[in-house]
Parts: sequence; structure tokens; C-alpha cells
Amino acid sequence: MEFWSSFALAYDLIRALDADLIEVVLLSLRVSMSALLISALIGLPLGAILATQAFFMKRALVVIVNALLALPPVVVGLVVYMMLSNSGPLGWLQLLYTPTAMIVAQVILVTPIITALSRQILEESNHTYHEQLLSLGVVGLDKMLTLFFEARYALLTVMLAAFGRAISEVGAVIIVGGNINHVTRVMTTTIALETSKGDLALALALGIILLGIALVVNIGVASIKQFEGRQDHVYAA
Repeated sequence: MEFWSSFALAYDLIRALDADLIEVVLLSLRVSMSALLISALIGLPLGAILATQAFFMKRALVVIVNALLALPPVVVGLVVYMMLSNSGPLGWLQLLYTPTAMIVAQVILVTPIITALSRQILEESNHTYHEQLLSLGVVGLDKMLTLFFEARYALLTVMLAAFGRAISEVGAVIIVGGNINHVTRVMTTTIALETSKGDLALALALGIILLGIALVVNIGVASIKQFEGRQDHVYAA
């Protein structure tokens, strides 16, 4: 009976737009969207450079970026914590246990994903259009921008996947954010805390919303892939 009553209470919280619930959701979205934007500004250009340019140690850098895909979140959280703590080199910034620290941790986790996947996509696109772009005299930055445009739907899929990774993160953000009420409490950390306290209604409400966001992201990815397939079919025809 308690099991079903928890679901009923969770539904009531969502339907009533509970203030604490909305605060946690909005902070989660703000942190993850900020991290995604910063990661995209770093990862997309880096991925394009790795895909189109030849330089010393390029292969080693590609290996490193791919290896960082398996970077443990708790290790990232620990490193960022040490850097931002009062005894760390960046302690003077007083960023520990703030949303900014959580954004930094998510950027470190998400940037390798965007870099590695965008490099693979842009490298394939470069192989397809290299001769054509070379004959037209499109080189350097213009070439990169052209490849970005040609691969825009696939890259948007990468962005959605990276956002899903960021917003579902718990290990790193709970270390650097501290899970402070009304300050750094996001959906994943709140679910962990409320479950340990036995407040299943709030945890379930946040879990339902998080699953809803994940569903929307996956629908977005599937829709983009389907649209991209239709576009390719039209161009081929």
C-alpha cells in the first residue's frame, strides 16, 4: 500500500508544481545547459581540428580523448574538489559548493564526449567531401564551417546525448556541490538524499521528471536521425 501511495504523492507534487520540486528541476537544467554550452564551445572546434588537420602527436591526442570517455565521475569530482578547496590552487575563487563548481565538473565529463563523437562524424564528412571542397578552394576555417553545416543533424544528436549525460550525473556534482538545500541541490543528488531519508514521494517525483527529460532527449535523437535519413534520401534522388 505504501508503494502505491508514494506514487500518488509524487503525482500530487508534480501536478501542484511544488516549489521545492521546481527549484531543483530548474537548477538542474541551468547547470547542465551551461555545461553543455561550454563543452560545445570547446569540444566542437577541437573535434573539427582533429578531424581535418594533420599535426604532430595527433594520433596520441585522439587516443587520449577517446580514453577520457571512460573518465570516472567520482574521480573528476575529487580532482575538482581538490582544485577548488581552500588549500587548492583555485581556492581563492571560493567556488566550491556552488553551482559553478558543478558546471566545471560536468564540463570536464561532457567535453570528451562531444570532442570524440564530433571528431568521428566530421572525419567521415571530411572523407566524403574532401576532394570536392579542395576543387572549390574551400580550406581552413571555411572548410570546417562547411563540414559543420553538412553534419549539423548528426552533431545535434551528439549535443542531445551529451546533455543527457550531464543532467544524469550524480557522483561528481555531489562532491563539488555538497548537495546544499536551495543552493546546489539538483535532481540526481536530491533523489539520492531523499531516498536515503525515506522520502520516496519527492524522490519518485524527481525520478519521473528525470525519466521524462531522458525520454524527450531520446525522442529528439530519434527524430533527428529520421529527418537526416529523409534528407539524405532526397539529396540522393
